[in-house]
Amino acid sequence: MTDSDRELDLVLYGATGFVGRLLADYLARTCPDGVRIALAGRSQAKLEAVRTTLGARAAHWPILIADSQDPLALVELAARTRVVATTVGPYAKYGAELVNACVAAGTDYVDLTGEVLFARDSIDAHHEKARAGGVRIVHSCGYDSIPSDLGVHVLHQKVQADGAGELGETTLVASLRGGVSGGTIDSLRTQIDASRPDPALRRLAASPYSLSPDRTAEPDLGRQSDIAIVNGADIAPPVRGWTAPFVMGAYNTRVVRRTNALRGYAYGRTFKYREVMSVGGSPLSRLYAGGVAAILGGLVLGLSVRPTRYLLDRLLPAPGQGPSEKTQRAGYFAMDVYTTTTTGAHYTARVAAEGDPGYRATAVMLGESALSLVLDRDRLPDTAGVLTPATALGDVLVDRLRGAGLEISARTL
Repeated sequence: MTDSDRELDLVLYGATGFVGRLLADYLARTCPDGVRIALAGRSQAKLEAVRTTLGARAAHWPILIADSQDPLALVELAARTRVVATTVGPYAKYGAELVNACVAAGTDYVDLTGEVLFARDSIDAHHEKARAGGVRIVHSCGYDSIPSDLGVHVLHQKVQADGAGELGETTLVASLRGGVSGGTIDSLRTQIDASRPDPALRRLAASPYSLSPDRTAEPDLGRQSDIAIVNGADIAPPVRGWTAPFVMGAYNTRVVRRTNALRGYAYGRTFKYREVMSVGGSPLSRLYAGGVAAILGGLVLGLSVRPTRYLLDRLLPAPGQGPSEKTQRAGYFAMDVYTTTTTGAHYTARVAAEGDPGYRATAVMLGESALSLVLDRDRLPDTAGVLTPATALGDVLVDRLRGAGLEISARTL
């Protein structure tokens, strides 16, 4: 089946969920006329209720019904459209059949997963078949992991344009303000449950090259910790105080390393990458960093142990819940990437935007990723398979996100 045979350009699967509603609203306000969009999920009534909130441009969007565990319904859904964008997580629970359906139907796919084990399973099951069929399966097209992946992408481009060698020691410093949704918590809970009884899965999740196309081909760069407390002065002069572990660093770093490997190690064989979070430059920043590390460790431990898991399940947001409209408007993020190249030059890149990073800004990123596949296919990198945002969408997505108001830049230090 060719693109011209498809009745739809884009299906938004999971439109009744918290992020799904935000994405539907973004597309209804911003997508160009003529893009044929449908809303999909399990409940006709709930999908119709969402559609009524989207205004006149979405009034005639079709509604498709398909359960995430119904393979036949998902194949039928995928066969009707050129692109599927899904917000239905945890993806380990609800995403595998939809990926399988898209590969089988020759339909491009984007999602928001930040789950290492799901992404690894998807690579193992689908990369070669998707590549042979010219299908782009693009995971992690939200705050996880577009700022990380595109930040290093534009940093590398700037270094290459200046003839300054390859990327060496590279650190992303995250600054952000925003809320947490029940879906994010449920994804963490699901991965903990999957890996807890299986030491091999725990080792896989902990490996810095867990998403590599060939882990045996990766360079031995020594220990690469994703839970480090780092003195900002050891990263770059502009970074003040100490930095704490970044909650999504353990996933984003693996996506960036996969990009490097899929590109034939274009960033360099000595490219060493980590992510941390700024806690400010006050004299107490080291104490704050230790507190953040303790909270993150306590959350993972608490969700792993039955008595505290029971309590946390009642205190943390439930699936479908998320930050208020006020919290979303007040949010922001700035991801600053610093590198020292193999020639000793110092560079930095920034990806930044207003709005809650995990929700309002994520809706923009996922929406523009999907529209890149719908509207700009002839300008995309000539590649297919289970890909990263940078390898699948590259400069097309950079341009679209800049047009949507994100700052994406790179310069010398």
